[in-house]
Amino acid sequence: MSDPERETEWQRRRRLAEVFGDALPETTSDERAPEEARAADTDAWLKAQVPPHHGGH
Repeated sequence: MSDPERETEWQRRRRLAEVFGDALPETTSDERAPEEARAADTDAWLKAQVPPHHGGH
């Protein structure tokens, strides 16, 4: 195991990703375009995710 005080930023990120996974997005909601945020929040997006064999109307 490496000494945490000597590791570079990318080594630290890699180690943390191995332990915790990549749970955080690269950008925050205020950095993304408003259209991107609204598209994920609509019923239309949810209905579009229903597989055809489930009888989506």
